[in-house]
Amino acid sequence: MPGFFKDPLWLFLLLGGLMFAVVAWQPQERVIRITQGDIQRIEEQWQQQMRRPPAAAERQSLISQLIRDEALYQEAIALNLDAGDTIVRRRLIQKLAFLTEDLATAEPPQEAQLRRFHAEHQGNYQVPEQFSFQHIYFSADRAAEAAELSAEALATRAVADPTMAGDPFMLQRSYTQRSSREIGDLFGRAFARDLAGLQVQTNWQGPLRSAYGWHAIQLTHKRAAADLSYEQVAEKVLIDWQQQQRSAANKAYIDNLLATYTIQLPTGLQATHAP
Repeated sequence: MPGFFKDPLWLFLLLGGLMFAVVAWQPQERVIRITQGDIQRIEEQWQQQMRRPPAAAERQSLISQLIRDEALYQEAIALNLDAGDTIVRRRLIQKLAFLTEDLATAEPPQEAQLRRFHAEHQGNYQVPEQFSFQHIYFSADRAAEAAELSAEALATRAVADPTMAGDPFMLQRSYTQRSSREIGDLFGRAFARDLAGLQVQTNWQGPLRSAYGWHAIQLTHKRAAADLSYEQVAEKVLIDWQQQQRSAANKAYIDNLLATYTIQLPTGLQATHAP
């Protein structure tokens, strides 16, 4: 008998028999329904991948595969194979969240709604403050035999004497109409913050410290942030409005859903959920 259970073929047949027995006991209707929408979906997926519509034989093969997949899916659900599967659980949670969010944006918004949303969130629709400057760079890695030859000291001298050559720099020596974010990405956030504190003038200023070293700076132009009109950002406003509606709908659904449950936790813990 032990050898019987070690034989993979007999184990397979036994498991298969048990599976079919469980399914046979279930009284629900066993129907596979394939709609025209299902067929259209698999044809569109085929066309996206193959860059052409499926031929008649290929279309029939796709439908046959869809039927086989649906049969296997229904059997798996009937056998409760989704229970305890973290991946399936996560996917079902995600799918329900997507469904809830999509329902919130099923009806297109009126232009008046979008214009009001734009006005309420004007700070998100701006051309940011921009700076134009040039700099003389001195590397923080230079070996200084004396304090007056340090990168900071040399950059200080360059402020008074901008004819100094400075050290080779891997990036540009001058920049035009760059935002604080762009400058921060290039030189570091502290440099961008200090640059924004300078006044536009012909004289050189600094020195300022960056992620690379020290710089003498000539700030030649500073343009204040400017609001963008609704017409300039209408597409982005629509996307942002839809995202807000999805988030609000998902939160409302979760709040209402949890209100229908009694939540039991270990002593000392309080039930909360993310906002």
